[in-house]
Amino acid sequence: MNRRKALHATALIGAASVLGVPKLKAAPIKGSTPPLTTEEIAAIEAAMGKKGTYKEAEALHTTSLPRNDLKIKVKGEAVPVPFGFGGWASIKKTVDGKSAMLMSDTVLLQEEVNPLISAAHANGLEVSAIHNHFFYEEPRIFYMHLHGMGAPAELAKKFAATIRQSKLSPANQPKAAATAPSAQSGNTAAASASPPTAKKAFDIPALDAIIKHTGTENGPTYKYTVGREDLTVMAMGVELTQSIGLNSWASFAGTKEKAHIAGDVAMLEPEVNPVIAALRRHSLEVVALHNHMLGDDPRMVFLHYYGQGEASALARGFRAALDELGKHGKALNHSKH
Repeated sequence: MNRRKALHATALIGAASVLGVPKLKAAPIKGSTPPLTTEEIAAIEAAMGKKGTYKEAEALHTTSLPRNDLKIKVKGEAVPVPFGFGGWASIKKTVDGKSAMLMSDTVLLQEEVNPLISAAHANGLEVSAIHNHFFYEEPRIFYMHLHGMGAPAELAKKFAATIRQSKLSPANQPKAAATAPSAQSGNTAAASASPPTAKKAFDIPALDAIIKHTGTENGPTYKYTVGREDLTVMAMGVELTQSIGLNSWASFAGTKEKAHIAGDVAMLEPEVNPVIAALRRHSLEVVALHNHMLGDDPRMVFLHYYGQGEASALARGFRAALDELGKHGKALNHSKH
């Protein structure tokens, strides 16, 4: 903020005080979150029982929670866990550094949902969303978002206690198999062989050129994760960023000729129906529309989609959805589509 803008903001706040209206709050400087210390990261990982990933640019620590115990099929075809069945828990400080937030996305069988709700409440965490991400999956999978506020180490302890008796706990998870079921076939012969890596299965440069981003290879899957750099979104004093759930993503499994795509789009309210229309024009199925967070400002809406077909055609559908972001304003204006 330059001197002229600072003086203007001070004048507005002073005027608000005189008039007896609520004081204006200065917007946080983007990316100004205090970092987690080495000691705080060590305490988080000790509580979680697993080493995580610290992203310095976002001042955020993430613990991955894949469901390696599950064997999942979509439309009767086996798909790998990284396709969309890996949960996570992230911890990040508030911009004033006085507290921190834990936010998580957990992958659950339907019978696991309510026991985890009870465990979360017993340990001082809150539920912010429960929903599906897929159609056609076997077994049926639900996703539950949990959040909490407090000191980083205490949040990690609360979350670890919440998941201790569940399959989510790293201590209760098998290691990722060296060989995974084929994404192309459910037959025994195919399942016994390791599927090709994403670099062998897909034309990665062609997909990157369509989507205009670079993805990440995880065994047989290739995933794009795109943040909302055009927005500053706050929740409970925390700046929401790409790795704490403010992102759009697309995951590919299969081959370039016969691929699965699944993903999520993070939208402002006016962007919802333009994104839906873009996905449907490209024959991608909309499978869910919901919140992920509570108290976010501006309010974010999340859409999950699925498609099957030639990989480059699926990529064009995701790109079309991304092209609708950032161009419809922030105020909801009802109109025909």
